[in-house]
Amino acid sequence: MLPRSPVGRIGAYPLGEGRYRFSVWAPLVERVELKLLSPVRRLIPLTQDEQGYWQGEVEGIPPGPVDYLYRLHTAVGVVERPDPASRCQPYGVHGPSRVVDPHFDWQDQGWKGIPLPQWILYELHVGTFTPEGTFAAIIPRLPQLVELGVNVLELMPVAQFPGERNWGYDGVYPYAVQTSYGGAAGLKALVNACHQQGLAVVLDVVYNHLGPEGNYLGDFGPYFADKYRTPWGKAMNFDGPYSDGVREFFLQNAEYWLEEFHLDGLRLDAVHAIYDFSAYPFLQELAERVDALEVRTGWPRVLVAESDLNDVRLITPRKQGGYGLDAQWCDDFHHSVHTLLTGEKTGYYQDFGQLEHLAKAYRESYVYSGQYSRYRLRRHGNSAVSRPGSQFVICIQNHDQVGNRMLGERLSQLTSFAGLKLAAATLLLAPMLPLLFMGEEYGEVAPFLYFISHGDPNLVKAVRQGRRREFSAFAWQGEPPDPQAEETFLRSKLNWELKEAGHHQVLWRWYQTLIRLRKTQPALQHLEREGVEAELFSGSGLALHRRQGSQSLLALFNFSPDQPATYTDWRGGTWEKLLDSHEAQWLGPGSSLPAKSQGDPVEVPPYGVVVY
Repeated sequence: MLPRSPVGRIGAYPLGEGRYRFSVWAPLVERVELKLLSPVRRLIPLTQDEQGYWQGEVEGIPPGPVDYLYRLHTAVGVVERPDPASRCQPYGVHGPSRVVDPHFDWQDQGWKGIPLPQWILYELHVGTFTPEGTFAAIIPRLPQLVELGVNVLELMPVAQFPGERNWGYDGVYPYAVQTSYGGAAGLKALVNACHQQGLAVVLDVVYNHLGPEGNYLGDFGPYFADKYRTPWGKAMNFDGPYSDGVREFFLQNAEYWLEEFHLDGLRLDAVHAIYDFSAYPFLQELAERVDALEVRTGWPRVLVAESDLNDVRLITPRKQGGYGLDAQWCDDFHHSVHTLLTGEKTGYYQDFGQLEHLAKAYRESYVYSGQYSRYRLRRHGNSAVSRPGSQFVICIQNHDQVGNRMLGERLSQLTSFAGLKLAAATLLLAPMLPLLFMGEEYGEVAPFLYFISHGDPNLVKAVRQGRRREFSAFAWQGEPPDPQAEETFLRSKLNWELKEAGHHQVLWRWYQTLIRLRKTQPALQHLEREGVEAELFSGSGLALHRRQGSQSLLALFNFSPDQPATYTDWRGGTWEKLLDSHEAQWLGPGSSLPAKSQGDPVEVPPYGVVVY
């Protein structure tokens, strides 16, 4: 099926010479007027078309910022609201919208993206990545990320949210770039700089809900569905009456980010909370619209879904009956590694903790592919063996797995230095796409806590209570940090000076070396299933075989903190040691493992990693 013909562009944008066009979807509103506030004050009636879009062109506007509201005449009275498709909210989520000129002096004309199988992602939160907390402050740090070896920057959501500190998932203007981060111009400058240094950029977008403060979508139309509920309230209306307009709002949003901001892809937040039982699912339509954009612009864009369903249909090609998304986050890998290193068994971790879980994650990506889940009290998932590892993004830390802990502890606070080296190797030697969470590469010790800056005291109280309920499943003791307090936000900022010395510097070099291995060893670049074997040995050992053509690579992991694990199944040939975590250069006690092996048993030390 070809993408549906799009309606005219929604939102407000300049046409040149003092002319501007405005378009807003409000199918059930009796009358809509455009209220210009600056540089001149005018009230202008808009005209409604047959699809419910109110539109108008305005001429003779003198130079200067153009601020405006929509005046909605409804059966219960008249209200004035910002533009749902606002490109800028200079006065916050409750104030007027501002027209943004989309022009930018791009200098990335030769950029054609990075092939998906080569992706090494680095997730960051703009507000806590630097002391300044802006897009501009990230740019001077890019050379360090390039030196590390990552090649894809993944930004947590930047859509306008209440106040100046938030994870971004409380955004209420999906088209407006957070003003405290630097707005649209700041984001474009960052993407431009990334492309010039060989980094792709992916943006996290939220299409399953809007935040609770400043959310005025419901005043314009039936954006929300009464029949479905999400953890954040009513679900978006993707399959009910008037859902075509809702879908178009988000379809155009995806095109807007990818085309106007030159982004390489979108990470789709929690698609399991996008409830859509139509014959033409929104996610499929989204994939088709992005395919059409690729043809139009001449370089590939990637859609990566976050989902806890373990449903391979998301990434199965459309001609095989799937939705045709490019990749998805795979939490099973994280849970497998985390439980082995920490011993945690509460909440969803109760389904994990065995070494075979990690071995299956290497072989199949999904650990739960139809088996009974004690956490869910039902069978969970289906098989992903038909899809290559290049369609699965994995991690040992991310914003959710750190920030949704009561105290926001990173892995550096939950395991030893040897455990950190072991975890990094399990990730970067894996036959899937690795994602690092900002600071993990040098063992950042600052927590990543949940923080907000809402203006409604009742909402703040509700968030505090909701966080306490969320932690109850994990039996964590104590009181969580106050998400509204500025101190909670400030504690979450990175301490960049740590990476310059001591074991932090060594860990950074360890990550850099693993990434270099991944980029230079053909067996590590091959992400097809037939090139992967994972087997257990000696109780606490896991052997990961990677093959490409005539080259074989063997990674031996020992997950015991105090007992060695002996490996004997070499399968012939001569093996050369490439990396050994117990060597002194990695702050190990020294290694007795041979530089070459022709089949002799090797004893992998506790929490050790060796690559042949």
